Amino acid sequence: MRGQLLAVTLVLACGVATYVTMRSAFRSLELAQADYYSSFRFADIFVHLRRAPVSLGAALADISGVTSVQTRIVMDVSLDIPGLPEPATGRLISIPERRSPMLNDLFLREGRYLEPGGHGEVLISEAFALANRLTVGASLDAVLNGKWERLTIVGIALSPEYIYEIRPSEVFPDNRRFGVLWMSGDVLESSFNMKEAFNDVSLSLSRGADEREVISRVDRVLSRYGSLGAFSRTDQISYRFLTDELGELRAYGFVLPLLFLGVVSFLLNVLLSRLVSTQRAQIAVLKAFGYTRYEIGLHYLELALVAVSAGAVLGVAAGLWLSVGLMNLYTRYFHFPALRLQSAPDILIVAVAIAAGAACLGAVAAVRRAVALAPAEAMRPEPPATFRPGLLERLGLRTFLSPASRMVVRNLDRRRWRATFSVLAVSLSIAIIVAGSYAIDAVELLVRIQFQSVQREDVTLVFQELQSSRARYELARLPGVLRVEAFREIPARLRFGHRKRRVGILGLPVDAELRRPVDSHLRPVVLPPTGLVLNKALAELLVARPGDTITVEVLEGARPVREVTIMALADEPVGLGVYMDLSALHRLMREGETLSGAWLRVDARAAPGLYASLKRTPSISGVAVRQVMLASFWKSFGESIQVSTAFLVGFAVTIAFGVVYNGARVALSERGHELASLRVLGYTRGEITRILLGEQAALLLAAIPLGVVLGYLLSILLSHFFARELFRLPLVANPATYAFAILVVVIATLVSGLIVARRLWHMDLTEVLKARE
Repeated sequence: MRGQLLAVTLVLACGVATYVTMRSAFRSLELAQADYYSSFRFADIFVHLRRAPVSLGAALADISGVTSVQTRIVMDVSLDIPGLPEPATGRLISIPERRSPMLNDLFLREGRYLEPGGHGEVLISEAFALANRLTVGASLDAVLNGKWERLTIVGIALSPEYIYEIRPSEVFPDNRRFGVLWMSGDVLESSFNMKEAFNDVSLSLSRGADEREVISRVDRVLSRYGSLGAFSRTDQISYRFLTDELGELRAYGFVLPLLFLGVVSFLLNVLLSRLVSTQRAQIAVLKAFGYTRYEIGLHYLELALVAVSAGAVLGVAAGLWLSVGLMNLYTRYFHFPALRLQSAPDILIVAVAIAAGAACLGAVAAVRRAVALAPAEAMRPEPPATFRPGLLERLGLRTFLSPASRMVVRNLDRRRWRATFSVLAVSLSIAIIVAGSYAIDAVELLVRIQFQSVQREDVTLVFQELQSSRARYELARLPGVLRVEAFREIPARLRFGHRKRRVGILGLPVDAELRRPVDSHLRPVVLPPTGLVLNKALAELLVARPGDTITVEVLEGARPVREVTIMALADEPVGLGVYMDLSALHRLMREGETLSGAWLRVDARAAPGLYASLKRTPSISGVAVRQVMLASFWKSFGESIQVSTAFLVGFAVTIAFGVVYNGARVALSERGHELASLRVLGYTRGEITRILLGEQAALLLAAIPLGVVLGYLLSILLSHFFARELFRLPLVANPATYAFAILVVVIATLVSGLIVARRLWHMDLTEVLKARE
């Protein structure tokens, strides 16, 4: 039974390893998040505004429930990084020259804090430093309010506000071209004419404070100062990404181990049931000698626990090893002062206990049979099975079946439940591979939709301040620019009934080609002359549909409130886009032809000259290059997706191998006498091999369509599971993925079948044909 127990042990080890890995990673991230937020005073409420006097901080501090207020200056500027051809975007955040406790405090990884009077000194985020290989003492250039400044790096820091460092309104991080820099508040005040003023504020709340009421009062205080609307930490982008990841780990840590341990229960049940059947005489003798039913039951239960013990040890070791690898992977995306593996003893104890429970559940039916056998009954050989015509024969298909095929069909029909669970287990292997590969297929489709159908520009520019329509003509004269499409974006709060969402309304020119909303068939959605086009996901959140009138609360300028009709829906996988005709948006705002930024189509040969010009253009605060963003995404996320898929394939192969091998070995032990008899009667090795493995082949053929269906259903489940506000994985059924899953399981089945066939070929016919006592 070495091979059978080994197969059970490997499947069980996969389940234990999955549980230990997911739970350890979940606890490690959760504890690191809680400790970091507490130790470095992560704020509860955030607000960005145009400009307000510093004295207003006292009014905010007087709001009931507010315990601390941190006013600061936050500006996005263009950076010139040595060795980087494209312009980078730096988010400058003011900090006191003399270090003191503050909200969203800094952890200094390297170097020192700013020195009083140290003009041009900055601290930079660790992710940005690592991506650009910047060290303490290095320098970079920035355009500060139209002036070219040389900045010197004196330290590398982390902030709880940027655990996941990403450019605003984007989904995928590009740490090489977006970074956070902390600079003296006095320097930023003078550079951006913000003397005794601020444009960003963070607040912490007392325990039990009414968050909604505080946000409402903060909005009332700051509304006349160009506030973009206060929001809680649950809407803060770094916090949201981290909590979403924790939710996924919790779900995976429950579902995947459950699948593996269910297969273990089935395998042990088949294995021990057959063992009890072949050891009836020994059970009878032991009972006759005085052994109790509990002692005999414990004997078989201990056999199951042998597999559990070995599988638990192997699974715990593999789980800890995988946890270390997963932690190393997380350090590339989530930046903590310390992210250590927190695999506490209780996780390991629970993993072993769950494995033991699964083994006991699988063994209980077989143990019940063993203890229920009366000695006199057990002394007699087990009565032969009663064969009767199966379904195929009753349907009149008997003439189409060879004698060997009828043997296979009848044997499967005699053990229907075992065959059913075997088919289900093998189909789960196919489904797991399909689900694992679905993530790759879905991300590839998401990228194609977003960066080929929706975002068709080469370069995106964001202006430091609103520009007039003349800016598009000035951009058209830049080197290599083939087409310019300017846009206007306004922050707004959409209300429909009691539901609301903070979004940006994007005004597009009527002849837009570089950025356009699309429907579910990837056809461009024509912008109506009036009204809004909403992303389908946003419409579902608001429970609104075309024809409904919603309230638009503009969060800038005079903050007008308008009633606007939803004219159409777009279906895009990224963001919660809201689109409007550019002229209609200007009429809504009752303003002239002001612009927030522009999209460019660029001649690739002239791109270096364009980037050099943009680096020194003072009116531009942000530059994003589409192809560079794509390359950065695949470099960072592509590897992690491929690694996770490889592990899922390995787990699925283990299940398929374990189920098929155990099924074939049990069939060989049950039918060894019959097959030896056929061999003596003249059947060849190949013929009796086909009879034995024909059952497994039939089960595989039945499992393939079921596995395809389960894989598709699991993909649907994952598409809903990964449906976040920031991005949603589209449902995709790639035929190559299903073919790959089937091929992997077929190969695993063939290998396990050949191992069992080898035992059949070397079977001692004389020994097998001896009469049983």
